[in-house]
Amino acid sequence: MSALFCQSFQTCTEGFIYDRRIRQCIDVDECRTPMNPCRGEMRCINQNGGYLCLPRGMFNPPYARTPLSDLSYPESPAQPPAQSPPLPAAPPSYPIVGRSAPCILGYTLGEDGTCVDIDECEVNSHQCNPTQVCINTAGGYTCSCTEGYWLIGGQCQDIDECRYGYCQQLCANMPGSYSCSCNIGFVLNPDGRTCQDVDECEETPCAHGCFNTYGSFMCNCGEGFELASDGTTCNDMDECGFAEFLCQHSCVNNPGSYSCVCPPGYLVYDDGRSCEDINECETGNNTCRTEQVCFNFQGSYKCLDPLQCDVPYIEFGDNQCMCLAENLACQDNPFTVLFRHMDLSPGRSVPADVFQMQATTRYPGAFYIFQIKSGNEGREFHMRQTSDASATLVLSRPIKGPKEIILDLEMVTINNVINFRGSSVIRLTIFVAEHAY
Repeated sequence: MSALFCQSFQTCTEGFIYDRRIRQCIDVDECRTPMNPCRGEMRCINQNGGYLCLPRGMFNPPYARTPLSDLSYPESPAQPPAQSPPLPAAPPSYPIVGRSAPCILGYTLGEDGTCVDIDECEVNSHQCNPTQVCINTAGGYTCSCTEGYWLIGGQCQDIDECRYGYCQQLCANMPGSYSCSCNIGFVLNPDGRTCQDVDECEETPCAHGCFNTYGSFMCNCGEGFELASDGTTCNDMDECGFAEFLCQHSCVNNPGSYSCVCPPGYLVYDDGRSCEDINECETGNNTCRTEQVCFNFQGSYKCLDPLQCDVPYIEFGDNQCMCLAENLACQDNPFTVLFRHMDLSPGRSVPADVFQMQATTRYPGAFYIFQIKSGNEGREFHMRQTSDASATLVLSRPIKGPKEIILDLEMVTINNVINFRGSSVIRLTIFVAEHAY
């Protein structure tokens, strides 16, 4: 017999059922079930917590009580009435064996003359079906089911423990038993039913960082890396490929980072990406001799030799040569030649004003003409007069470096009042850098 599961989950021992009305376990009368547990000519006798299967001709039903009204006693007037005789004993609760049997049913006469219990299970005289288990009792036996089975309609059927949530996660029912298992990322606890999360990070599955989650884990990567498709390894991010203008000059990818580099003559600015010109003339990192003058420009420098005026010119002040008027050789030459230097970035947008010149002395009745006398073979420049005594040098075409251009910018002075014509020249040396910053 197996315990019966109730909706209130109150269980009783085998052969009993829970009565919710009186809240107690009461005996199950197996003999009154639709499927009679006894077969053939066997008679079912209910017992408290079980039943017996006995041959119908081997027992007598319990005798009936004799009513007190049917009892008669002899009257004797000479004597006082006698006390009433004791009531008959209660009938026994077990079947009475025929008069020829020396022991009650379920017992046999032993060698010492006493009645000993017959083990019907051992002598195989029971009537349990093949799905049941025979359990010997005093004077009889009972048919029950093994663990993991319950009795339904006289047959032992497997209990599907998985239907009742015996396992926390995965459950596999088996005949008479069940087996619990866990999902990936969990391990079965010693109780065989509950599951515990596995901390996969203890096994260092990630290349960089690991974060344990319930039933799984997540990998993360350090700055400058990205998680690969396998979810565990980290690949370097090529920051230089993300943006063309990440660095002002050029970008060099490094594991987990990047760095900006500048061409020779420049250093990386404080922002880490811009390029700043190195003034070799100030740092002393140049090869100019003592008599030379160091001229710095973008990305490099130039060692300028001391001023030497060509004949018939003579040196007149700093960076200026003069041709005296009384010298006949100077009649067709500019009166003065002034030397100037400047740098120019390549790729500069055009048109762009780059240099300005003007008359320092103005005479009554005079007017001035400004023009590029030489050095403009590529026609990258032109002069734009901005007033009657000034003009601006304009860059009209893009120019590439490195390049050195020498322009003679002439200012012609004309005075018709005194019939005078003369000129002055600014010899402008332009150093065009290789890179534009």
